Amino acid sequence: MRTSYRWAIGFWLYAINTAWAHPPPLLPEGEVAAIAGELSGTTAKHTVEGLAQFHRMRGSKGYHSAAELVVEHLRSYGLSDVEILQFPADGKIMYGTQRSRPPWDASEGELEELRTDGASVRLASYAAEPVVLAQDSESADVTTTLVDVGTGTKDDDYRRDVAGKIVLTSSQPGDVQDLAVGRWHAAGIVSYAQNQPTAWSGTNEDQVRWGRLKSFSPDKTFGFMLSLKAARTLRERLARGETIRLHAHVAAGQHAGNYEIVTATIPGADPSLKGQEIAFSCHLDHQRPGANDNASGCATILEVARTLQRLIDLGKLARPARTLRFLWPPEIEGSVTLLNARPDLASRIKAVIFMDMVGGTPDTKVVFHMTRGPRSLPSFIHDIAWSFAAWLNQETYEYASRGVAAYPMVESAGGREPLRAESSPYDMGSDPDVYQDSSFGIPTIYMNDWPDRFIHTNLDVAGNVDPTKLGRAALIGAATGYFLASLSAADVPSVDRAVALGTAVRTALALQRGAGVELARSTGARDEAAILASLDRFLGKSGEPPRASALHVRSGSAADWVFRRLPQPKGPMAVFGYDYFADHARKAGITMPRLLDYRGAWGGGDEYAFELLNFVDGQRKAGEIAAALSEEYGPVPLDLVVEYLTSLQKLGLVERR
Repeated sequence: MRTSYRWAIGFWLYAINTAWAHPPPLLPEGEVAAIAGELSGTTAKHTVEGLAQFHRMRGSKGYHSAAELVVEHLRSYGLSDVEILQFPADGKIMYGTQRSRPPWDASEGELEELRTDGASVRLASYAAEPVVLAQDSESADVTTTLVDVGTGTKDDDYRRDVAGKIVLTSSQPGDVQDLAVGRWHAAGIVSYAQNQPTAWSGTNEDQVRWGRLKSFSPDKTFGFMLSLKAARTLRERLARGETIRLHAHVAAGQHAGNYEIVTATIPGADPSLKGQEIAFSCHLDHQRPGANDNASGCATILEVARTLQRLIDLGKLARPARTLRFLWPPEIEGSVTLLNARPDLASRIKAVIFMDMVGGTPDTKVVFHMTRGPRSLPSFIHDIAWSFAAWLNQETYEYASRGVAAYPMVESAGGREPLRAESSPYDMGSDPDVYQDSSFGIPTIYMNDWPDRFIHTNLDVAGNVDPTKLGRAALIGAATGYFLASLSAADVPSVDRAVALGTAVRTALALQRGAGVELARSTGARDEAAILASLDRFLGKSGEPPRASALHVRSGSAADWVFRRLPQPKGPMAVFGYDYFADHARKAGITMPRLLDYRGAWGGGDEYAFELLNFVDGQRKAGEIAAALSEEYGPVPLDLVVEYLTSLQKLGLVERR
């Protein structure tokens, strides 16, 4: 029997700070040295530069060009099964919970001010910067005046007549579309919406934010994006009573087409295990330039593929027992589509290493996260990845502080600062939400930068991507993926040690969040048991994670209700550009549950709703689910949990046992 977790905070704090200093963890040093020696962050940076030249909207010509670039590299590297999978997308076809969004292309987009002296001043040009044209804009040729509507999200913002005019708003185009265009008959939208809320939001007045319109709104229109500086000038002139005439010309629109997903493999060597797959994924779609988000992740897994294939071809690495698969889909919607349309793939993938923004420099203000999975899907794979990350943290810190380290992983044109990866609790926002949804249940390692002050803007350029960082992310990912693909019963003792280290990190987090010592101890022991059970299942042994919550579960009729998730549809309730739950609730006349607007100590409504459905397994009582959610995201009232469960039941998504 394995040694169970024993909580001793002094020892574990020491272990966290000195973990795996020498030699590398889990893999023989010769294998790690081979991987580190072959990987090139500079090669990955060149790929970032290549991808950043394309405006990579779903199903678009730019996306297809980026996909072809990836395919060209894969074939030259000698990978197997290289292809672009295609799945029809027309706005009607459903892939599980994802309503397929029609591809969108644009060829022209010009916004000009027409001055009274007959001159024209260009305000935005799609040809120069595609980011200025909001995604899902429709063709238009309009000359009209501009009206400032402020946020534009409530009827009071439209006290002045906007019919046939272009509205200026601080909100995203999609947030005002149905009100401005649908109700008040505006001709189009100009937005100066700022970036996602961070400490740097609004500090760069020349930054232009990527804009989006609603994919399925009946109120089709166009939208242009301006910088804060340009918008402030327009607002000041309008406030002085000036009339500003604009000419908007757009050639763009949705059309029937396909989701495209690039894939390739390094086939496994063991006849009995090569049907199991360890997948590397990213998301290929984004506005131009979209360098860190997410050309960086796409380029890094491509470099991992090149490195592992070459080392296997040279005989420096043994071919792993399991197959390694590499995927380049559109974000979220591509993964939902793939796993629904290809259930054979979904059943073969045992773990995913997902990279989304892994190249940010110190100037972009990023923090590099090794994000674990949700509590509803305990898995040892996160502790494997963290072992390599913690070891590389130490190596790169020693190099930065003393100039000497066995594995500095520094590129000649890259940074020399220490890596400083952080082990982080589950955070929603990309494809790991799909893989780790309970309908698929595929544990996923999420490697990501956050915050990034240039994300989703015209300033997310390749010059802000660090080849040293790319190489370090590639090493963590390659070593983790290769270890998982080669994992056998002989590796169990080393995995146990990695899990013990991960348990220390999780226990420290529980203490930071205010848990008592005894609760932190019992929670850590329970987590460790569940994680070790996941290792048994990975190796084909029996193993069920413990379910009981350490928190007090209130008895009562509603608290004792048990629900089971139905097998269809598969996927999370809120996907990309489409909210399955909200759409079907509206059609069924169901009031939106209060849980969706609830804010807990460490999570919001989206996190609570996602995890709630994941915890629905036909065994847990509603009270147990509420207790588990409270442990993960902060206390939540039982009645909110029951209300959401009942709504899911009315929509035919769960059944009460």
